[in-house]
Amino acid sequence: MTDSLFDLTGQVAIVTGTSRGLGQYFARALAKAGADLVLTSRRRETLSQFEAEIRGLGRRCVCLELDVRDQASIKRMAVEAESAFGQIHILVNNAGCNVRKPALEVSWDDWNLVLDTNLRGSFFVAQSIAQGMIAHNYGRIINIGSVTSVFGFAGLAPYCASRGGIRQLTMSLADDWGPHGVTVNCLAPGWFKTEQNKVLYDDPEWVDYLTDRIPVKRPGLPHDLDGAVVFLASEASRYITGQTLLVDGGISTGATRATVAQKKSE
Repeated sequence: MTDSLFDLTGQVAIVTGTSRGLGQYFARALAKAGADLVLTSRRRETLSQFEAEIRGLGRRCVCLELDVRDQASIKRMAVEAESAFGQIHILVNNAGCNVRKPALEVSWDDWNLVLDTNLRGSFFVAQSIAQGMIAHNYGRIINIGSVTSVFGFAGLAPYCASRGGIRQLTMSLADDWGPHGVTVNCLAPGWFKTEQNKVLYDDPEWVDYLTDRIPVKRPGLPHDLDGAVVFLASEASRYITGQTLLVDGGISTGATRATVAQKKSE
C-alpha cells in the first residue's frame, strides 16, 4: 500500500529547465519512482548527456526545446510532448532565472527577464499542459517556488516578487482546475547549494551566516527535495492542492533569525 502511493510507473512527467541544477534532480527522482520523462531546455543539445542517464534508468525520455518567454515555443512543446507520449500526468514548472542587484540598480530589462521567465512562463506552460490534463480528468502540476515567497531578501527584488507571485498563482490555479481532477501545488526550496549559486557557498563567512539562520544547521542538498517532488506528483498527495510545501530546513520559521539578531546585539 505504501509503495503504491508513491509509484509513478506508467506516468509521464514534463520537467522544464533540465539542462542543469535542481531540474535534473527533480527529473531523476521522478524517473526513479517510475515516470517517463519529457526534458526541456532552450537548447536541446544541452540535454543529451542527461537524456542518456534517464534512459539508463529504464525510462522512456524525450528532449524538447522550450523557451518559456516565447508563447509559440510553449505551445509547440505542449503539442510535441503530447504527440510523443499521449497523456501527460505530471508537470514540474522548474525553469527560472535570477538577477542579483541592489533594488536601486535593477533595470526595466532585469525586471522583465525575471518576471517573464519565473511567473509569466510558469503560467503559460501550466495553461498549455493543463488543457490535456483536464481532458483526461487527471493531472499533477508542481510549481517550483522559493522560501523567498515567505520573506524578502535584499538584492533579490525581482526574484522575490516572482516567487511570491508563483505562490499566489498556485492557489488560484488549484481553485480553477481542482474540479477537473488537476491538483496544483508549489514546492518551495530554501537555500540549496547548486551550480547557479556556487560562488556564495565558496565564501566561508556566507556559509557560517546561513548556517546560523537554519534550524537544522546546514544548507539544503539537492537530494533533500527528492521525496517532496515525488510526493506531490503521486497519489499520496491526491487530496492536497493549492499548498506551498517549504523544504527549507526550518529557516522560514523565523525563530533562528531572531536568535541570531539577538546574539549580534549583545
